[in-house]
Amino acid sequence: MRVAESDIELAGYIDHALLNPTATPEQLEQCCAQAEQFHFPTVCIYPAAVKQAVQFLHSKTVKVCAVIGFPTGATTSAVKLYEAQEAAENGATELDVMINLGWLKAGKSEEIYREIAGICEATGVTIKTILETNVLTDTEKRLAAEICMDAGAAYLKTCTGWFGGATVADVRFLKNIAKGQVGIKASGGIRTPEQALTLIEAGATRLGTSRGPELISQLEGKTEEQDR
Repeated sequence: MRVAESDIELAGYIDHALLNPTATPEQLEQCCAQAEQFHFPTVCIYPAAVKQAVQFLHSKTVKVCAVIGFPTGATTSAVKLYEAQEAAENGATELDVMINLGWLKAGKSEEIYREIAGICEATGVTIKTILETNVLTDTEKRLAAEICMDAGAAYLKTCTGWFGGATVADVRFLKNIAKGQVGIKASGGIRTPEQALTLIEAGATRLGTSRGPELISQLEGKTEEQDR
């Protein structure tokens, strides 16, 4: 059954992303201000921007999420761990960690587990693991999800957005694996409120997008039209 738009506070699902590598400090402040204005749970940014975002959002309800090993996941475990610890020490309370896809393809399950478990243990913050579902088989998606859950991840995230966006099928697939034990973050290519709501209906508990303000404005405009 289709979820009614009025039944969902869409803003409460959105991690407001600013992951353009050319983004300026002024654009970061704008991103943080938008997140505060629309009551988004977090801003999702690069580690180099964490200190500025934390200072800007001091005493606000919006949290800071940093991407780790983004977007390839191919840096060493030691580098990822340092990056994650530094981001947490600088005030990030959530981390979106890209898994090592080459290890996954090679069947190196133990290496992936140790990497994610080490970051979870060392930082003590909310860890969302990025699986990059668009480049994986269903067998690989299941294996990656199970490893990350066992390692302590709090969310399974579909994609970086660099190799394609989130799909309803992948969200449903991950929801079936998670069985309510962890959250599901759908990320990449979310361009309309209808698409966002469909992903939530499929099981997404967070949405990663740079278009949050636009989605909310579009949804509010349609609600106003329906009320006339």
